Amino acid sequence: MERPKYFRQIERRINTSRRNLLVKPQTPWYIRVIWTLLFVLTMGGISWWSYISGLESAGFNRQQAEIELAQRRDQAEIHLAEIAQLSSEVASFERQVQMERATNAELMKQVKNVNEENVRLNEDLTLFQTLTVPGTRDGKLTIQYFKVERDTLPDEYRYRLFLVQGGQKRMPAFQGKFQLLVNIRQGDNQSVLIFPQENLPTADEERKIDDMERPLDNMVYQLNFKYYQRIERSFRIQPGASIESVEVRIYKQGVNEPKIKRSVTLS
Repeated sequence: MERPKYFRQIERRINTSRRNLLVKPQTPWYIRVIWTLLFVLTMGGISWWSYISGLESAGFNRQQAEIELAQRRDQAEIHLAEIAQLSSEVASFERQVQMERATNAELMKQVKNVNEENVRLNEDLTLFQTLTVPGTRDGKLTIQYFKVERDTLPDEYRYRLFLVQGGQKRMPAFQGKFQLLVNIRQGDNQSVLIFPQENLPTADEERKIDDMERPLDNMVYQLNFKYYQRIERSFRIQPGASIESVEVRIYKQGVNEPKIKRSVTLS
């Protein structure tokens, strides 16, 4: 019995599909990994070779660059050593200059002290010459010398006073006190400071004010001499004030009126 025509067409199609079907074995995973690594390494090598070739074609030599870099490092180390040596020499010169300045300052201080001592000696010489001149030993009290000048500290002044009393050897000593009247100006205001001052501070307060040891009573302004007395002390005024003049008054013991006085003006 002959099969129907459509069965023969279906069978023909099935046979055609079987002839075109090809079965391939599956590649193991580690083989694929190895091939992938080989491909990546190959591409990396090609890229690196291309990079190096491009640098060389552009004139860049790696070995030469490393040599030049090493030379630059050596030169930098040499320059750093020179800079360190120069810095040491500069520091040495600075120390030497400081020492010379300190020496000069000390010499200037010594010269100033010598000049001041010479002034004192000349004043003493003048004093003794006055005492030995005939006709001056009449018992008269005089102010031989009075000078006021700035001291080393700010707003501080130093004064020097020489008192002379002529007379016979058996003449009694002069006893009394002296007083300073300092006329100061601060802006448009004028005032007078009187030394010795009343209500003097305690010793601790006085040290805080001017870091100097000063007697805390009026004994420093007392006078007791027969022929002469030299006084040299300092005083301080308010910050920012200026002195116009200073007057010294000499009082005999028990007398309220000054026996003699003298005034000096400060420029």
